[in-house]
Parts: sequence; structure tokens; C-alpha cells
Amino acid sequence: MTQPAPLLGINIDPAIERQEESFQRAAIADRAGLDLATCQDHPYIPHFFDTWTLLAMLAARTERLHLGSNVSPLPLRPPAMLAKAAASLDVLAGGRIELGIGAGGYEAAIAAFGGRRPPLSELVEDFAEAIELIRGLWRAERSFSFSGEHYQLTGTRFGPAPAHPMRIWVGATKPRMLRLTGRLADGVFVSNGYVPQERLAWANGLIDQGAAQAGRPPEAIRRGYNLMGAIDLPGHPNSQADLRPGTPLLPVDGWVAHLVDLYQAHRMDTFIFWPLGERQLEQIEVFAAQVAPQVRLTLGG
Repeated sequence: MTQPAPLLGINIDPAIERQEESFQRAAIADRAGLDLATCQDHPYIPHFFDTWTLLAMLAARTERLHLGSNVSPLPLRPPAMLAKAAASLDVLAGGRIELGIGAGGYEAAIAAFGGRRPPLSELVEDFAEAIELIRGLWRAERSFSFSGEHYQLTGTRFGPAPAHPMRIWVGATKPRMLRLTGRLADGVFVSNGYVPQERLAWANGLIDQGAAQAGRPPEAIRRGYNLMGAIDLPGHPNSQADLRPGTPLLPVDGWVAHLVDLYQAHRMDTFIFWPLGERQLEQIEVFAAQVAPQVRLTLGG
């Protein structure tokens, strides 16, 4: 099995009070040549900007950096409109958009915004139809129709088409969704807070099962890992007490070794650094300038 070359990126917090820092993070990542930056998508949080509006602003201020949602909840982002928004931004950004989608983990908050998750017994089938519908719209040359159990379109005229083969990433933690990712998606996003390192073999095995069911090679699915933690900065160290339980607090060489091990021993190939603790912007700078280049040098990516 040949692993894809590693992708290295950062999280950009959509918090309203961090507006200027959002643009600073993107500028650092773009200037340093990182591969991507993603934003979590929780429209029901009052102190968060709308993620897709923020992504559009970030795209306008960057040149090379790929940008995407990590992940957008389908109950509040109908798939046809999400396909339209993502494709439009991809054209405007010159082919730099990644689409991350999820089933929506906060049912009460989703309901408060007028959304509705399907029953658990129907959730995976609903999600599979949404992926098929999005891809069908992106490929459509004339009118497009779709007849599913959960979604129906008739004579939909769609445009613009994405400017590049846009990847669909799935936020997944449960067995059926992980298998679905292997069958239908281009990548997965899992987080170290929900799927710790010792559970990665389990998650990868389920993705591989789904890929085998669809006749796909396992390396066709990117393995994305949201790495929440902190870089121990000289002179002003972070404290483990300031971090969430189980999240790493490591110096630069420790983070390099951690990412190399995750790639070589645990098959993860896409890393999104989510800084916690103090001096988060400085942590982004150190990750971009020191951690990422050393990881690439070691792995040849």
C-alpha cells in the first residue's frame, strides 16, 4: 500500500472575537506554503461567524492555500445548496476549496435553527444520497434529476462546475459512517479528542472495509486528523492544566516525531493543527515555520 504524500494544515477558529486573528492565521499558512486551513461549521453558536462567509473572505486574502469546512452539518446545509456554494467559491478561489460534511452532532441546536436530522436508522442512507447528489450536480452538463428516498431533484440546472476535482471529506466517528467514508468519500476528518491514537487502527480498518465493498484501493481515501494540542514554546511554556485531557503538549521536535509516527505507523496522512492554550497565533507560526518543514523533510512530502 502506497500512502499519499502528507498534507499539513491548521484550524482557523470562526469566533467573532478572533476576526483579525483568523486572517492572520490564514496569511501565515499561505505565506509558509501549508496545504490547507479548515474551519469548524456550527451556525447555532452565536459567537461564530457563518463558516462559508468566512471562507469566502479568507479565500479573497490568500493565494495558494486550500480552504474548507471541518465539517458542515447537512441538516442545516441542504446538499444542493451546499454543492452550489462550494462550487462557486472554488471557481472564485481558483480551485482551492475542500468540502467537509457531517451528519450534525448537536441535535437540539440543529432543531433550534429549524433543521432536522433523520432518524438514526436512516442517517447513513440519507448521507450517502447527499454525497451522490452533490457529485451528480458537480458533474451535470445540462439538467440534473435525482430520485432518492431522502432527496429528490427534477430538471435542476446547475452551475458553475467546480474549478478542480473537489474532495469531499466526511466527519465520522461511528462504524457505519466510517464504512460509508470508505465507499463514497475522498477523505475522513477525525479528531484526537474523539478518536485517540490507539483507536486509529480501528477507524482505518472500517474505512478499508468500506473501500473494499466499493472496489476502491484503501489509499484512495485521505486520512485526516484534527490535532488539538499545544506547542511548548521556549520562555513562555503552556501548561498541561490549560489543555483538554489527553491532548498533547510537546516541543517542536516532539510534534515532528508525533506527526511522523502518525503517518508511518498509523496511516494518517493529513494533519490539521488546532492550537490550544496560550499564544495560539505564535503556535501557528511555529507549526508553519518549524514543524511542517521538518515533517516534510522526514517524510519526503
